[in-house]
Amino acid sequence: MRYKKRFSVSFSYFTVTFGADPNYSVESFYKDELANDLVRVDRLFQKALEAGIKIECRSLSKEDISLLMLSGIYVAIVLVDQHRLSGSWLEDILVSGICDSDSSYTGHYIVVCGYDAVADEFEIRDPASTRKHVRISSKCLDDARKCFGTDEDILLVSLEKSGKQMTESPHLSPNVNINC
Repeated sequence: MRYKKRFSVSFSYFTVTFGADPNYSVESFYKDELANDLVRVDRLFQKALEAGIKIECRSLSKEDISLLMLSGIYVAIVLVDQHRLSGSWLEDILVSGICDSDSSYTGHYIVVCGYDAVADEFEIRDPASTRKHVRISSKCLDDARKCFGTDEDILLVSLEKSGKQMTESPHLSPNVNINC
């Protein structure tokens, strides 16, 4: 929370699950630590709310994300399944459908920083990739960010210089808020 004040970063957090989801106990990625994480994550969500951080329980569509990127005002830090995302680099070369891999979930954050509407591809920065510039199809990003384990978590960061927290959502498509 102190970083928000120190660096004057304006952001909103989007998720479809408020806190930790106990259903993740079946995933090997979460299995060993989930009991501790349930309490820890719930406490962090509560502290974030108390600190005035905006948390919205809703899903963002790929259209929402593409429009936000095209605006040039935002970047998005997105939780993805690394297995699904990593497979997308080989999608056109090897076998189509590699994004639908049945590998176990591995949570991983990427930065989405641009969108090419003609190619329907997002430009991302992936700390796990040796490539500086990576482009992925909107379908592969959607598959990787919406799979079980991600809660569709997105931290939407404004690039505009303002010392203020976002008080309202950017202009997004009408979407049903999810009861978290």
